Amino acid sequence: MDVLYFAWVRERIGLPKERVDSEAATVADLVAELSAREDRYAAAFADLSALRVALDQELVDFDAPLAGAREVAFFPPMTGG
Repeated sequence: MDVLYFAWVRERIGLPKERVDSEAATVADLVAELSAREDRYAAAFADLSALRVALDQELVDFDAPLAGAREVAFFPPMTGG
C-alpha cells in the first residue's frame, strides 16, 4: 500500500510517501511497525493524539482495519479558516 505523510509528519520522516508491504491488521498495527523501523518514524508517531489518519481518502480511527486499503495518509489535525 502507499503511505503518505503530510506537514510535520513528512518533515520528521523525511519522505512525502512510500510503498509499504505490511501484514498489519489495523492502522495502529501499521504505526507500530513503522515506529519500530527507525527513530525518525518513532518521533513522528510518538503522540497519536496529534495525528489524523485517512484510508483511501476517508478519515478513520487508528483501530480501523487495513484490509483492502490502497492508501494510508498521516497528517496533523486541520484548522478551518
